[in-house]
Parts: sequence; C-alpha cells; structure tokens
Amino acid sequence: MSQQGTDRYSTCAAVSLGRGLELKSPVLLASGTVSYGEEISKLCDLSKIGGIVTKAISLEPRTGNLPRRIAETPSGMINAIGLANVGLERFITDKVPFLRTLDTAVIVNIAGRSIDEYLEVVSRLDAVEGLSGYEINLSCPNVKGECMIMGVSRDATFEIVSELRKITARHLMIKLTPNVTSISTIALAAQEAGADSVSLINTVVGMAIDYKTRRPLLKNITGGLSGPAIKPIALAKVWEVFKAVSIPIVGMGGIAGFEDAMEFILAGSKAVQIGTMNFVYPDIAEQVATAIERYFSTPGATPINEYRGSLITD
Repeated sequence: MSQQGTDRYSTCAAVSLGRGLELKSPVLLASGTVSYGEEISKLCDLSKIGGIVTKAISLEPRTGNLPRRIAETPSGMINAIGLANVGLERFITDKVPFLRTLDTAVIVNIAGRSIDEYLEVVSRLDAVEGLSGYEINLSCPNVKGECMIMGVSRDATFEIVSELRKITARHLMIKLTPNVTSISTIALAAQEAGADSVSLINTVVGMAIDYKTRRPLLKNITGGLSGPAIKPIALAKVWEVFKAVSIPIVGMGGIAGFEDAMEFILAGSKAVQIGTMNFVYPDIAEQVATAIERYFSTPGATPINEYRGSLITD
C-alpha cells in the first residue's frame, strides 16, 4: 500500500491536523455522544478510528440541566444536557487511565464559565500524559451565559484562544457554533489567535413541543438540534470556513455513513466527527473509517489530501 497519509501512519486515509496531532483515520467520535469512551469501546474497535473527543470537562463537576434533557425529532434529536460532567479532578483520576490504554488519539473537550476557568483546566491537563490535544468548546447552545457568549464574539474568541496558546504546546481545536451571523469571521479570529484547527458545527438552537400538553419537550425549553436534519447546514458552514481559513477543519453535523463523511471531506474537512448516530449504531465510526480507507486505497484513487476541498462548483 502506498503511503498517502502522515509520516506516522501508512494508511491511505491518514491525516495530520498539525502540532503533533496525527490521525490514522479522519474519523473521530464527537464529544458528548460517547462519554469518556469506556462503554463504546466494547461495541466499536477504537483502534480503527482516528480518535475520540471526550465529553466536555469543566473545572468543577456539573449536574447539568433538569430533565427532560433529550428528545427525538424528525431526522435528529434535541438535547439540553447542560454540559453535565464529572469535573477535572475525577476526569484525571477516574477517566484518563482508561483513555491512556486506547490505540487512538485522545482529544479532551473543555468548557468553562470564564477565560480563567478554561486556562486553569488546560494548565492542569497539560501536566497529564497521554492526551493528544484539546477541543475548546465555545459554542454550547444550552448553557445560559457561558461558552456560547464567547463563541458568538470575534473579539472574545480571539482573546481566549490567544491566552490558551500562551500556556500550551498541545493541539488547540476550537469548536464553532452555527448560531452566528458569520461563522468564517469567528474561524478567522481563532486562526489569527493561534488555533491549530477548528471543528464545526456544534448543534443548532432548536425547540420541540408536545401540542397535547402544550408544553415544550425539554425542561430547558430550547436545546441543541443534531443528527441528519442539520447536515445541509453543516456542509454549507464547512464550505464557507474552508474558503476563509488555512488551518485544518474538522467537520461534523448529521454524518450517518460513509457518503456523508465523504461529502464533508469534499467540502473542505480534513477530518470528521460522528455524534448522534453513535446512539443508533455504536460501531458507525469503525464502519465509516473502514469504508474511507477502502476507498482511498483503491488503485487510481485521488489521494485524500487532494480530494479534500475539491468540490466542483462551476
């Protein structure tokens, strides 16, 4: 097999996101859909995929929003979990030992109430071995007055990424929200501040109602819509950002199979994340990774780095 990927991996679908983040496959598990990996590792061979993005970690443990926190919607789901998580200390003591055993990249998703909180979490995690980088969540749509505020502001995005860049040499991936006027403006701010990559899109603000009870399905009233329903939005945002930035893009939003992942790569994604479909097919990431490797290892196939962003628009 000819080497078309990174120096570390010889698979035809291997990609590099920069600053030491080398992926054997462009397929990642998205934050919030597979917890910290232990349960899904029994159902999906994680050594076959590029990596796992952990559930968001905050400085202190969080219980999240009150139930009901999740509901099915046409072609998707809506959630208002509220970034419930075990907190930094328990993550380091209880979750990292397992994550270190994985033969795949481990990217820690980080959320916070302030710049200082993001900085403290990253600073303390930098001393922990076995982590490949950080996905900085500036875009959660169901936590009032926190990361979403930073993610919709160009200046706030630039400030937090600049400060994080000063304290870590690890890969910084900035997770972007579609709930803005110009996502490319926010992406450019992240790039100018020193981000190594951007991931997009996070969920779209949505709402579900039970007409019989005349009540919203979620206690939080609104939440984040995900799943196949948002794929067209996600593809458009990836294409917009691809034309604006030079750093790698990690695309997500409604990927339900091989064809979807290929569309995201064609639109400009160097890697992709699979989220909601993990609840339906827990081994979907392994299936997609295998199919992508098979496609790019076919004799005469365009190398993955040339295929990326080669969308024909005329």
